[in-house]
Amino acid sequence: MQTNSRSRQSLQRLQGISHLLDNAIAIPGLGYRVGLDPLIGLLPGGGDLMTGLISIYIVFEAARLGVPAATLGRMGWNILVELVLGTLPMVGDLFDVVWKANARNVALLEHHIRHPRPSRNADKLFALILIILLLALVIGFATLSVLIVRWLLQL
Repeated sequence: MQTNSRSRQSLQRLQGISHLLDNAIAIPGLGYRVGLDPLIGLLPGGGDLMTGLISIYIVFEAARLGVPAATLGRMGWNILVELVLGTLPMVGDLFDVVWKANARNVALLEHHIRHPRPSRNADKLFALILIILLLALVIGFATLSVLIVRWLLQL
């Protein structure tokens, strides 16, 4: 796959989204950057849902650009790790600051664009199944997060 104008535009858009979510804010004196993802994630249910859907959008765009199943699987894994560990109270918020699944996934997409491998029909089917599963997981974890907060508030 040659890097055409559409691919470059998609990549630039995804790089911007990734930067905003994972690296937009410099922490003075530490030389470390964080994004809006861990801050948005503090909102029980809704924050996890919103950032999860954006992460899935990055995978969707990668699939549209012909990323092979193996790379899409790694992208899905990055989201799954962030989703599962990110829902742990307090520890999960700190984990979100470090893991940066979106930046990892955009780096995988950049690698694919620099070193393309042809996509197969099986890759497209895998992408569809992966996106459906990720959607179900994000919605499920967001719902679980809301239920846990409700339960804690009733104590």
